[in-house]
Amino acid sequence: MYPPIEPYETGKLKVSDLHTLYYELNGNKDGTPVVFLHGGPGGGCDPKDRSFFDPTKYKIVLFDQRGSGKSTPTASLEENTTWDLVKDIEKLREHLGIEKWHVFGGSWGSTLSLAYAQSHPDRVKTLVLRGIFTLRKSELRFFYQEGASHLFPEAWEEFIAPIPEAERHDMVTAYHAQLNSVDDETRLRAARAWTKWEMYTSKLYVDPAQVAEAEKNDFANAFARIENHYFVNDGFMRDGQLLEKQEIDKIRHIPCVVVQGRYDVICPATTAYTLKKVWPEITLHIVPDAGHSSREPGTAKLLVKATDDFAHI
Repeated sequence: MYPPIEPYETGKLKVSDLHTLYYELNGNKDGTPVVFLHGGPGGGCDPKDRSFFDPTKYKIVLFDQRGSGKSTPTASLEENTTWDLVKDIEKLREHLGIEKWHVFGGSWGSTLSLAYAQSHPDRVKTLVLRGIFTLRKSELRFFYQEGASHLFPEAWEEFIAPIPEAERHDMVTAYHAQLNSVDDETRLRAARAWTKWEMYTSKLYVDPAQVAEAEKNDFANAFARIENHYFVNDGFMRDGQLLEKQEIDKIRHIPCVVVQGRYDVICPATTAYTLKKVWPEITLHIVPDAGHSSREPGTAKLLVKATDDFAHI
């Protein structure tokens, strides 16, 4: 990855009567533009996200999606759907006077990248995606009901702890009730537990620093509430919509590199493999010694190589 950099410009963009987005511009003002779509949903951007791109070649656009990071109001679920976010990306592009840009996203960022590209294929130069997630019921069931639980039983026990036994047959719905509780203590306890489950399972080797992020109430509250809101609503899409031939046909011409950790238990490799089957034109790299995180060495190296290779487009 490239060395840390600071933005040369930051701003706020009002996208509705309720929501205002934080955005920042990094790198080369006259470079080829790329937009970074963060994960979660609700995760917000991190300064390290700037370092996937050569700052001498790219104009690097980062922004916090509705309710996330420095965008306001924080943790808001109102007017917060996949298609609101797709419209926001277009509003930001127009606001910045960009005709076409590269799109980079991992995990939920890959979901949003595909949704955006399928809605506005004429605005996308290339796609660099990591940890493919298409929000199918089968994907949510593996991570939040039965699947990852078999691999991380000690963390799973902590995840299910806030939920009464009688409600554990549907963890996403059970968490929805607690994450929207009027009682602050109930809501924040659920938010920390929901977030900790994802932080614990994110890397091949558990990263204590990442797990500790779940103890930050403001981060956990936005992350857990927004994620759960999208998941309980099936991402506001048909099941498997992003993988349908009619949708893939809209973006088949766009150069696309996918980097997938072999041992990603949050977004298992089967989804990336399914994408490759319906879209054989993509380049799919499966990293043999990586989990879900974009910052594991093998994954980060391939993501940077992809952005380097696309910098001339």
